Amino acid sequence: MRTFETDRLALRGWEAADGDFAFDLYSRWEVQRYIGREPKVLTDPAQAVALIERLRGHEHPVHGYWVIVERDTGAQVGTVLLKAIPASVGVERDDTEIGWHFHPDAWGQGYATEAAAVVLRHALDSGIDEVVAVTAPDNVASQGVCLRLGMHAHGLSDRYYDVTCALYSTRA
Repeated sequence: MRTFETDRLALRGWEAADGDFAFDLYSRWEVQRYIGREPKVLTDPAQAVALIERLRGHEHPVHGYWVIVERDTGAQVGTVLLKAIPASVGVERDDTEIGWHFHPDAWGQGYATEAAAVVLRHALDSGIDEVVAVTAPDNVASQGVCLRLGMHAHGLSDRYYDVTCALYSTRA
């Protein structure tokens, strides 16, 4: 899996040793509240281990799931993903989604925009024509990241995940 660096961050694939961080991140309601149709937190560290195994097993030449690490401290601060997005039932789509999840201690520092910009550029440079992002309608923080990435707002959409989301996209 390809790795990336910015001035402040390193993006690398998930490793088995990241279980404690994954559990800490995804056991928090403030992180999970906007993820999925029915958000839920992890309640057992074994769930984090299983999650990492699933993410590590995902093979694609461009898509991926990256852990984001502060270069100066080595602290894990979040994750960014680039993956096929599930279309809603009855919708014919074959799109690529970018997304991010960050530990609350890392919120407000520009890490989401910085990390997602690198992955978005990777996607477009690798031949993906369009990348979408979806957020819960009231997740204004992630919507702000989409706008800072130069993505275009398309209002609310039911195209993905069988749920109404705020839809953003950018093209190569």
